[in-house]
Amino acid sequence: MATPTELTPAQAHPRLATLTVVDVRTPGEYAAGHVPGALNIPLDQLERALPALRTAAARGDLLVVCASGNRSGRACEDLVAAGIPAATLVGGTSAWAAAGHEVRRPEGAPARAPWAMDRQVRFAAGGLVVAGLLADRARPGLRWLSAGVGAGLVLSAVTNTCAMGNLLARLPHNRPRPGQVPDLDTTLAALTGAH
Repeated sequence: MATPTELTPAQAHPRLATLTVVDVRTPGEYAAGHVPGALNIPLDQLERALPALRTAAARGDLLVVCASGNRSGRACEDLVAAGIPAATLVGGTSAWAAAGHEVRRPEGAPARAPWAMDRQVRFAAGGLVVAGLLADRARPGLRWLSAGVGAGLVLSAVTNTCAMGNLLARLPHNRPRPGQVPDLDTTLAALTGAH
């Protein structure tokens, strides 16, 4: 079985016209700024997109992108396990932008990106733990909220899923305005050449 490869922004930039770039962030993160030509397939929709990604990979190399490289690395592992060769962009769109490369935003998209989903999860989980510990002082027994959050984080790591991230992705600040990001069916059609 092949292993996922990595491309730095310096390696990916000159090849951008020949790569199929797939951004696995939430639509809101994608709308706030993405690699030119990137198609948005949120990580939680990757399995549904496998047939279209297989078709696209048969035509050329896939480059998977996220904010920092964590989610894209996970996506590449899943793709390679499904027999689809893929590379991840080291450092994600953050490294891409830091290297001075163009980042595209749909018209009307906010100039300031929402926090990356992993940062939002850390903030929410940490906030719930602190709130549970403080609330326990006033009402003993509420520290179990903190224990529940900790258990949820352990389960998240063991199963490589994130229920909190899925919930946070539904918040309004994590979703683009209608029409800013093509829906998944349109993206899949573009990948298969059926557009």
